[in-house]
Amino acid sequence: MKWMKFRIKTTVEAEDVIISTLYDIGLEGAQIEDKVPLTALEKEQMFVDILPEGPEDDGIAYLSFFVEEKEDGSLELNGISTDRDAVAAQIKEELEDLRLFMDIGEGTVLVTETEDIDWINNWKQYFHQFYIDDLLVIPSWEEVKEEDKGKKILHIDPGTAFGTGMHETTQLCIRQMKKFLTKDTRLLDVGTGSGILAILALMYGAEHAVGTDLDPCAVEAVAQNMEANGIPEEKFWMTIGNIITDKEVQDKVGYACYDIVVANILADVLVPLTPVIVHQLKEGGIYITSGIIDTREQTVRDAIEAAGLTVVEVTYQGEWVSVTARKGQQG
Repeated sequence: MKWMKFRIKTTVEAEDVIISTLYDIGLEGAQIEDKVPLTALEKEQMFVDILPEGPEDDGIAYLSFFVEEKEDGSLELNGISTDRDAVAAQIKEELEDLRLFMDIGEGTVLVTETEDIDWINNWKQYFHQFYIDDLLVIPSWEEVKEEDKGKKILHIDPGTAFGTGMHETTQLCIRQMKKFLTKDTRLLDVGTGSGILAILALMYGAEHAVGTDLDPCAVEAVAQNMEANGIPEEKFWMTIGNIITDKEVQDKVGYACYDIVVANILADVLVPLTPVIVHQLKEGGIYITSGIIDTREQTVRDAIEAAGLTVVEVTYQGEWVSVTARKGQQG
């Protein structure tokens, strides 16, 4: 499969206007390259694992649009057959119209052809094996070094939507889990995603784990990661649905039966989740929350205390916070 790539050099300020303008002519799904640092809100909303530090913002942006090329070399936009030169000319015309009332920078258009764009695997250059304390996290495309073969190893691939453990929030959860896990622990992982937290709990000796998630894609991701790490099917099962609002999911998961509930989500989800999830915890059970940007710490603490839980520890890594609480009295 071949694709025609139209790459526009412009300014950061003009990004949204250009994308909107070209959307009208049939160009969708812009790939944006700029050096604008993420805001705290964007970091919270994106909740990404791979976020390398970049150079300072220089105000320049590159917008790339991809159009599939047919066997005869033609392209199709808005249901109309066309060609690369016509599309490039149309883009340039739109850019020149925009230039009349705003600064679009160079506004140049580079047209190139590329084959078999691998949307899923392009990011692999950024993800390599790494440590979380004594734990080695390694993707399937890398080999375990000889000196690491005796260490505890988590084999995991991010897939298209789920975490790897690289994000600070996941690491905060892992460290807190390890403090409270025993051989009898039954754990519930809300928003399990790749299953990393539940799988690690079992690797560190927990008796059983259950996961919930909203995304059906999590089922396959969890199954693959269980297999990669030798987790028996009877040790970990998951269900799809919203545990906050769906009574059927709550019933399926069960009540007052978990020693640990872990929720590495976002503050806006933790607030309504907490008064619900307290019913899944055993008396004396531990509730580990993360995914909290530091500006939202008090909001989550207030929700936890309002649900009748007692905050026992708050830990920090970078801009992120984990709040650990207990239901009732210890023991």
